[in-house]
Amino acid sequence: MTDPGAEPLLEFREVMRRLRAECPWKQQQTHRSLVRYLVEELHETVDAIETGTPDDLREELGDLLLQVYFHAAIAEQDGLFDLDDVADGIVAKMRRRNPHVFGDVTLGGGDGGAGVSAASAADVNELWESVKATEKRRDEITDGIAPTLPALLYADKVLDRLARAGRAAPTAGSGGDGSIGERLLALVAEAHDAGVDPEQELRDAVRVLLAQD
Repeated sequence: MTDPGAEPLLEFREVMRRLRAECPWKQQQTHRSLVRYLVEELHETVDAIETGTPDDLREELGDLLLQVYFHAAIAEQDGLFDLDDVADGIVAKMRRRNPHVFGDVTLGGGDGGAGVSAASAADVNELWESVKATEKRRDEITDGIAPTLPALLYADKVLDRLARAGRAAPTAGSGGDGSIGERLLALVAEAHDAGVDPEQELRDAVRVLLAQD
């Protein structure tokens, strides 16, 4: 039973610590064995966002949060890091990558000036990518892009990196020329230029198709 006087996130951490210590199934899990559940919960959260109710989303976000806490509990038990380390890391990252909000942090690790102003969402995205590129010191176009991403999303990210590097993306010829892959890539480029997510657009189109039956 939930303690009415407890802080929910702190109580959740203690729940996960106890489950990791006392539940035989949870004791056996590793970061690797939990990957399938993380992927499943991620997709269920996406579905709740696109087709579900607020209650559905609340529940799925809880299931997704469970994965974060579970991985942190395993790492804590192994003496690697704990949930506070995870939170500290993301707070520091948000401050570094949002100098337009946190004026005590300047773009590119400057000397502590007044910060950077951002006039639009597009400016914010450029600011984020600039700081991220400085942090990561990328040597290859695909550095930091997970190769296991869905193909359309992977292509979209690669196209964005190519554009930032001043390289033109290959496109399919007119009149339906080119392979299926080249034509798909051209459609991803079109979606990128339009500022839309090709994965979401395709899911929406399939959903409309199914609704017609």
